[in-house]
Amino acid sequence: MPRHAMSGTSSPSPSPSRSSAASREAVRTLSGTARALRAGEISSVALTEDAIRSADLYDPLLGSCLARFDETALLAAEQADRELAAGLDRGPLHGIPFGIKDLIAAAEGPTTAQSLVPNPFRDTRHDATVTARLRAAGAVVMGKTTTMEFGCGIPDPAKPFPVPRNPYDPSAWAGGSSSGTASGVAAGLFLAGLGSDTGGSIRMPAAFCGVTGLMPTYGLVPRDGCVPLAPSLDRIGPLARSARDCAAVLDVLADPPHDGRARWDGGSGWDDAADRPPDLSGLRMGVVHEGHFPPGGDPAVPTAFEAAVGRLTGLGARACAVVLPYRAQTVQATLATAISEGLAHHRGDLIERWNDYFAATRGLLARAAFVSGADYVQAQRVRRAAQRALDALFEEVDIVVCPTASIGAPDLAVLSDAHGHQNDEQVFSMIHTPYWNAVGNPVLAVPIGRTGRGLPLSLQIAGPVGGDHRVLCVGDALQRLTGWHLRVPDLAGTGPGAGRSG
Repeated sequence: MPRHAMSGTSSPSPSPSRSSAASREAVRTLSGTARALRAGEISSVALTEDAIRSADLYDPLLGSCLARFDETALLAAEQADRELAAGLDRGPLHGIPFGIKDLIAAAEGPTTAQSLVPNPFRDTRHDATVTARLRAAGAVVMGKTTTMEFGCGIPDPAKPFPVPRNPYDPSAWAGGSSSGTASGVAAGLFLAGLGSDTGGSIRMPAAFCGVTGLMPTYGLVPRDGCVPLAPSLDRIGPLARSARDCAAVLDVLADPPHDGRARWDGGSGWDDAADRPPDLSGLRMGVVHEGHFPPGGDPAVPTAFEAAVGRLTGLGARACAVVLPYRAQTVQATLATAISEGLAHHRGDLIERWNDYFAATRGLLARAAFVSGADYVQAQRVRRAAQRALDALFEEVDIVVCPTASIGAPDLAVLSDAHGHQNDEQVFSMIHTPYWNAVGNPVLAVPIGRTGRGLPLSLQIAGPVGGDHRVLCVGDALQRLTGWHLRVPDLAGTGPGAGRSG
């Protein structure tokens, strides 16, 4: 039976540099753990028991888990150990503990979308396609992770759901909407997990929790069995410690090529020589500044961003300044599309069950009443124009880099105004993820530094449509020179931003 867990209440680390192999192994990545499993250095049962202990200790503070499947997870781990011992190897996810965002169906329990309002998968007892693919690859499903209501409503303490908190400072937000997956990976409750992304819901929590998150090319990963918010924007993707970990998960999730905006080359071309310096010679890197360093941003962001760009140029990449085409208009098109498609899905329930929704959810979706059909059509025209212009830009460059956000994780207290509606001006205007949802390109978020409070900072690496492997390889090259993705929050610490390097 599912074990339900509710949240409780509640000095920066030294700057990581190129770590030794021994210190890197002290922090469990999916890839490193897969090697240890095959070498007989650890068992899946031991990993799962460790994950359960971590959840017992830390989840009451963090609110990462909505439902825990401890018993079935241990059974799956026992089976993984038996299979590996018998020589049946299902791949790098075999025996690895995973968390599943509670917008994505799993057979063990209901999919609540963190809401009192029903959804199409609430009472189903079957897996979404992505969950089934994880199981077929031998992954151990630890439970369902917390989210924003229907992927858009910021936490509402008045509702009977955990409030996800940041493992680097529990008074700060974990980001949304894949909040619990990101905080759970950072805190060691599982080694990887699934999130979904409509306006930044994989990349934002990855950024705020100091882990790595991939929003794949639109259409590459099947979405059936996932509660929709805006179907023309929604995507499912992995969160884990590293780009290499995310690549291993994407290999399992991705569909074969089926349309012009979804191509995946299966993760070929990795350089597995750990001690060989990465080589990005000839890589053309577009660097975005315009619109990404607004007044009021954290002063650590420009320094961390330029340091990351410098690392990549030091590996041979050739940097040039670029501007995202139709940036402001495209961000507005994302918002108009998201709330309009969301209102189309929720209109009946909003009328009948208004008070059951979080205040922020109903306020956000109600804005769509002021978006006309003509406005929606114009938003789609803007998206197509931006896609064409961006495709042209990617003829000139191979990747584009920009900050994921201009701030570290905001305090939970400033997320909403006095009426419980999201604080767009102070918080959400500082997040630079929505542009990329409108255009369909793959984008990887990787940690690159910390604020003065010790909260993580993040870089987005975007590629052309179908260029998922390219952005993962660039992220891997950067992470082989830095240790930010291996930083571990000190959950026993007493001060904000307490943490230690991996």
